[in-house]
Amino acid sequence: MAAQPVSRMLRRVLRSSVRSCSSGAPVTQPHPGEPSQPAVECLHSRAVWGLAFIIQIKGPSHLSQDVKIKVRRASWQVPSGRRRFLREHAAPFSAFLTDSLGRHHSYLRISLTEKCNLRCQYCMPEDGVPLTPKADLLTTEEVLTLARLFVKEGVDKIRLTGGEPLVRPDVVDIVAQLHQLEGLRTIGITTNGISLARLLPQLQKAGLSAINISLDTLVPAKFEFIVRRKGFRKVMEGIHKAIELGYSPVKVNCVVMRGLNEDELPDFVALTEGLPLDVRFIEYMPFDGNKWNFRKMVSYKEMLDTLRQQWPELEKLPEEESSTAKAFKIPGFRGRVSFITSMSEHFCGTCNRLRITADGNLKVCLFGNSEVSLRDHLRAGASEEELLSVIGAAVGRKKRQHAGMFSISQMKNRPMILIGG
Repeated sequence: MAAQPVSRMLRRVLRSSVRSCSSGAPVTQPHPGEPSQPAVECLHSRAVWGLAFIIQIKGPSHLSQDVKIKVRRASWQVPSGRRRFLREHAAPFSAFLTDSLGRHHSYLRISLTEKCNLRCQYCMPEDGVPLTPKADLLTTEEVLTLARLFVKEGVDKIRLTGGEPLVRPDVVDIVAQLHQLEGLRTIGITTNGISLARLLPQLQKAGLSAINISLDTLVPAKFEFIVRRKGFRKVMEGIHKAIELGYSPVKVNCVVMRGLNEDELPDFVALTEGLPLDVRFIEYMPFDGNKWNFRKMVSYKEMLDTLRQQWPELEKLPEEESSTAKAFKIPGFRGRVSFITSMSEHFCGTCNRLRITADGNLKVCLFGNSEVSLRDHLRAGASEEELLSVIGAAVGRKKRQHAGMFSISQMKNRPMILIGG
């Protein structure tokens, strides 16, 4: 119920003169017809990154805390996404994790390792990739230090990726320590499933709440061709172990590649009839070393048309805020099917994701090639405020959207295994 008064108050502040705020004078006035409200005392304002102002204000006495907000310097009109957020939430979101377009980054993906026990065609070259020296990778304490900082600023979901995160010896301990962070609601992991059946009971006890498992085919021989290793049976065991332990839905990620596995789409969908799976078909994306070709990409619409030939009753589900997936369900089926349309229909406008690579670089966009090393700042003894300034500067530079399909294919970027997905 407190959201509406706070929203009105903040909108009035944003319309007010920064000059008034700088002087410490009250910066709000009631609108005609509105009841008089206590003035808002400006505690602090400063320009940051050349892009925006951080304004800290003291609200009316009924508010439990002071409010820190960011507004663009070029215009005092709040972006539509920001207005929507202010209407819906009483507590303001961290300015350091809010970009110049008003997108709030509450989801952090942390790569725990560059190592993997598979060699998937779409993820890395057949002969592997040069790995970062161990001394240059984030230590466990550095991972947790960064996680604590991001959660303190408003991140409520962390996903552990790789490489293959389950090859990291202390992955269970990392999950357990993340589980202690106040405000962190979801701890997820994306895994190839090879070691999942063995480790999942420990991971669940430690606090793991969400699982994504990569599986691109239901044919064992084709599995070995795609991932260049054996292990199909172990992956299936991992999926069934997750279901057995009560995870629902268990998300299954399938990268669809023309001439390789697009004929298996109906078989994957059939799995959702009796199992609590969310089968997610992912458009094939270009990364260094995966020999991407647009002719290999099967678009979301083509996949959907194929499935509707067999299941015309396939119905679209409401889209969740900041979701990357378009979800559908066949009436009567236990699970559902989703499409991640990174190439044909981007979802940049609602992106809430940031990524930290295993060597400690912050990536604000999966397809972007600009990175900033948080590891170097940590090891140089940066304070929390200094780290936040570095993070805020990177987030503030985030583009409106990634380039078009053909531009993406020509963009220099890391192999997927070195990014963390």
